[in-house]
Amino acid sequence: MGRGRHGAGGLSGMWGIIPAAGNGTRIQPLAFSKELLPVGSRRDPTGIERPRAVSEYLVERMVRGGADRICFVISPGKADILHYYGGAVAGAHLAYVVQNQAQGLCDAIFRALPLLRPDEPVLVGLPDTIWFPEDALAALPDDRLSFLLFPVERPELFDAVITGEEGRVQRIDVKSPERRSSWIWGAFKLPAHTLLALHTLWLRRDRQDQYVGTLVNAFIENGGAVYAVRGGTSYVDVGTLNGYREAIGLLGAAEGEQRL
Repeated sequence: MGRGRHGAGGLSGMWGIIPAAGNGTRIQPLAFSKELLPVGSRRDPTGIERPRAVSEYLVERMVRGGADRICFVISPGKADILHYYGGAVAGAHLAYVVQNQAQGLCDAIFRALPLLRPDEPVLVGLPDTIWFPEDALAALPDDRLSFLLFPVERPELFDAVITGEEGRVQRIDVKSPERRSSWIWGAFKLPAHTLLALHTLWLRRDRQDQYVGTLVNAFIENGGAVYAVRGGTSYVDVGTLNGYREAIGLLGAAEGEQRL
């Protein structure tokens, strides 16, 4: 099991939520779910080198960040993810919930709410990304909504985060051509009761928010406090062919640094 925590109700752990129900149209056609795209390699318990699914990088980072339970949100056609991971991996127990139709990232994340206790911290990440440092999630606090930020050359392709004093988030620019920040969010952490508050706001807004950024902007406008930590050094979205090439280069550079 991963690291336990003593919350108000006694011993509790941490959930990780991995939204994996998307169609992956940017990198299709594939004969399998995009979250299982082989990127890099790993060694199995016998020492044999095996291909590594791209989503394994996020699972590993969530476990290093304290998650001892991970929920994959999958579509009905993605049973191969369940077959690949089974019931446990890297010291964490796994659960699966189904998003029947691809209705956006917010909808996918909220599917995991029935599994959560209000006092538990929750990690959320994207399964087709690779980023460093591997232990960056540990820098995020348990008691507030906080984003892990990464510097990128083309923030207009992502959700750029504008921060003020003490890391307070002022606004998130969702795939905006206006380059007001070169820092994008790659993962976030929050208490489960804050995730529930976001869900309540999402329902009040008639479920119109597909992207986390627009919902968080509304949360801020309604008085919600959101923070960010510039703890990332490199970030690649593997959901495109160009991103796949970048990921191979990033992993090669990381392996070279480890040898030094």
